Amino acid sequence: MSLLLKNIVVFVTDLARAKSFYVDLLGLPVAGQSEMLIEFFPGTTTTLGVSLALHEDARNLVGRHTGITLKVENIAALCETLKNGGVHFVEPLESSPWGKMAVVQDFDGNMLALVDR
Repeated sequence: MSLLLKNIVVFVTDLARAKSFYVDLLGLPVAGQSEMLIEFFPGTTTTLGVSLALHEDARNLVGRHTGITLKVENIAALCETLKNGGVHFVEPLESSPWGKMAVVQDFDGNMLALVDR
């Protein structure tokens, strides 16, 4: 038996608003979209999904730290784009001995870490 990770899902309340964050501001490449879900990172074996929280259990997962970290090539420029787009920074862009990092929230309050390494 072979097991592979298919996707990781972040639950949101408004898919159009989520698309403006994940596509327009973050610049994630769309792999597919339906009325309930947008998947990102085409051509990879594991995708990141943003899904409408339709069930009570899923609604309880909206607006939390996701534990997801995205590696960004030009993190300073992306952080500037996010600031200009009205994105809330939980932790501003900071340098450390291992690289640069920021933590942002999507428009539903879901937290994502951005790193340059």
